[in-house]
Amino acid sequence: MTKTSISRRCSALFALAFCALAAALSPALAERLPLSGNLVDLRSAQGREWFLEAKAREAYWPLATQFVTQKNGSFCGVATLVMLLNGLDIPAPAGGDAQGSFTQENVFSEKTEAVVTQESIVRRGMTLDEFGGLVASFGLEAKVTHAAQSSLEEFRASAADHLSRERRHVVVNYQRAALGQARSGHISPLAAYDAKTDRFLLLDVARYKYPPVWVSAADLFDAMNTIDAGNEGRSRGFALIGPPAGIGRGQ
Repeated sequence: MTKTSISRRCSALFALAFCALAAALSPALAERLPLSGNLVDLRSAQGREWFLEAKAREAYWPLATQFVTQKNGSFCGVATLVMLLNGLDIPAPAGGDAQGSFTQENVFSEKTEAVVTQESIVRRGMTLDEFGGLVASFGLEAKVTHAAQSSLEEFRASAADHLSRERRHVVVNYQRAALGQARSGHISPLAAYDAKTDRFLLLDVARYKYPPVWVSAADLFDAMNTIDAGNEGRSRGFALIGPPAGIGRGQ
């Protein structure tokens, strides 16, 4: 078998694996809420092409294989946290029906309650800072940045770098309405960045509403650079997630 044929076969297998995961991520009911023109469905021919050409996509694989849908309207941050913990192989509590994995039930503990209570999350969701505190309570490093104290260039560079490295993740807190979607504040992880189109792949944990979509860096930053009245008037933003003391140290 020649190198060319091996390369083609590997590319075909890669594409097949990607399509299978993309299908699993995409809900049959997503059509209930149509996408605005600035968002591109990952399942579309264009969306698949951008994924296959993207260089920064290391975060996609652990997130796709551990993807969960938020169990209620206020658990976007909880579902995102569960995906991160399972994708990073953080030991889950023993016992129960979870079979060694975190769920949107067993993720709560005395440590998480010290950051923000489960009752509070059920009632109002969580802020970006609370999400960062929850991540840190599991021994991970979470660098929280509010968009108003950052810039599009800084966000693009740091997010793209994280998405291209193993065991690194980027979570965004943004206003849905700014992207032409329903409702307001939301939390979900990013899975890839395509430099050619300057777009990020957003894995929406409310997949009963929206499929994974490609969104331009500028539109996403603008959606993060909005005020969260529930977070003392701070802007929304993003969190860079990594191993303990790992962010910015090349580990």
